[in-house]
Amino acid sequence: MTNWVEIDRLAKLWVKEAGSRIKASMQEGLSIETKSNPNDLVTNIDKETERFFIEKIQSTFSDHHILGEEGQGEEVTSLDGIVWIIDPIDGTMNFVHQKRNFAISIGIFENGVGKIGLIYDVIHDELYHAIKGEGAYMNDTLLPRLKDVEIEKAIVGINPTWAIESPYFDAKPFARLVRDVRGTRTIGSAALELAYIASGRSDAYVTLRLAPWDYAAGCVLLDEVGAVYSNIHGERLTFLDKNSIVAGNRSICEKILHDYIKGSGNKK
Repeated sequence: MTNWVEIDRLAKLWVKEAGSRIKASMQEGLSIETKSNPNDLVTNIDKETERFFIEKIQSTFSDHHILGEEGQGEEVTSLDGIVWIIDPIDGTMNFVHQKRNFAISIGIFENGVGKIGLIYDVIHDELYHAIKGEGAYMNDTLLPRLKDVEIEKAIVGINPTWAIESPYFDAKPFARLVRDVRGTRTIGSAALELAYIASGRSDAYVTLRLAPWDYAAGCVLLDEVGAVYSNIHGERLTFLDKNSIVAGNRSICEKILHDYIKGSGNKK
């Protein structure tokens, strides 16, 4: 039988150690490369941190699988067995330019079910964590279940890009949403956006493009506080593919999906 308490203990230990290594690296020069486009950055620290986790996991849990953003794990085509979904630095552009507002994100799944979620805000030393069925925490503080919020009083995380007219997607529903809510925020780290929903700092998060390592850990946290998540068509996430995301307070998400996005021309 899988000892999830021990896996959680080790994962937290490794996350904190990786955070210390990242902090130490910030005093040194970074090697910065681009990936899919000039704004999609990766540093030597992203790669070194992912290698750190891979070595720890493989030497301790040889039968576990690893899906990592930087592609140093393995070719994962299913969530059979136990799979670690890792983003060594979520918010690399923030890490490079701001030296804050980035996080280590780890979701651990068993046969497609999220069992452990860890999001570590390295600079603020805030560890958001959850084991399935045991509640979500920020450090030692138990996070309460979310309460309904009216759309006019909601704080929503959304990149302004989605509200600007584009030939690639229908921006009108997102522009209307931006006008109707109390306020919008853009952190630049999907993991922190989801952690902020779980902790009540934000009410919802909407984006048209995320990879599994961006949202896997956050979804485990959201399950524990009664939040919901789906793609923009209300369909379940697979945790293997890139997808759009609507996540947060149930009442807000239902309103966003049905009153704003439904019937729009968006296909993702």
